[in-house]
Amino acid sequence: MLIVGCGCRGQALATALLERGYAVRGTTRSPDRVAAIEATGAEAALADPDRLGTVMEALVGVSAICWLMASATGEAVADLHGPRLRTLLERLVDTPVRGVVYEAAGTVEGSLLAAGAQAVREAERTWRMPAEIADTDPADREAWLAAMAAAVDRLLGAID
Repeated sequence: MLIVGCGCRGQALATALLERGYAVRGTTRSPDRVAAIEATGAEAALADPDRLGTVMEALVGVSAICWLMASATGEAVADLHGPRLRTLLERLVDTPVRGVVYEAAGTVEGSLLAAGAQAVREAERTWRMPAEIADTDPADREAWLAAMAAAVDRLLGAID
């Protein structure tokens, strides 16, 4: 499992998935955050979702991806739920990745999250790629974590 956006919530998810026996890799843009990811037991990867080539390098040996960008900030946040996400989904067809969990609730504008969820559903139909849309509010940390872990369980169960 590759968690793209392995900040605080991503690290909590990594811990939960590792406890379930999954191999987990988490991405960060910052070398300063590598140690925090590795402290969970997950493998850290330097990758920037604004530069998809860096994310593609982190896909070696990965069968599913969690796109945790629902609380991303910055000038390119709309791209992370639009063009960048669609391009990533298209590129996943030629990788070992066979499923996606999309975080569709967070601080990003609702219309952007809805567009991202739509892109994931279109990829699911077009390429028969199993997908899960997780829309539990991350403000409720326990409910969010349970919903995300359950989405990963369903996704990986659908892949097997």
